[in-house]
Amino acid sequence: MHVIWWLVAALVLGIIEVATVDLIFLMLAIAALLAALASGLGLGLVGQVVVFAAAAVVLLFLVRPWARRHLARSTPDVRTNAQGLVGQEAVALSRLTGTDGRVRLVGETWSARTVDRAEVPAGTHVRVLSIDGATAVVGPLSSVVDPPADQV
Repeated sequence: MHVIWWLVAALVLGIIEVATVDLIFLMLAIAALLAALASGLGLGLVGQVVVFAAAAVVLLFLVRPWARRHLARSTPDVRTNAQGLVGQEAVALSRLTGTDGRVRLVGETWSARTVDRAEVPAGTHVRVLSIDGATAVVGPLSSVVDPPADQV
């Protein structure tokens, strides 16, 4: 009868993992499956709990770090949403200052400001250096955008 409870626990932990995607609940779900296997093999409740605890410790402290490193290496750093605009070229629609202005960026109008408080006349091509809330922080077109810290 305990095997059903371990399977339900594994399912619930697996569902939580889908929501968090941190590999913690996945490791606990695998440990629960191993406890269900122990239950199916006739091990008592204390033995099942020991199997669960031992498997959870091994999985969390040995397998999870390895899996996270492997996942990080195999997943490209894809910047999405507003961060995907960093490095793009934009055109000043109005005079840009260190506090105000508008640019045309990927076909949309964005509020913008210059990074160094320099004034940029309308019609000038600029580069997006960062996104601060809903404001594009721009600099000269020749500005080089540093890669994200995890790619250095």
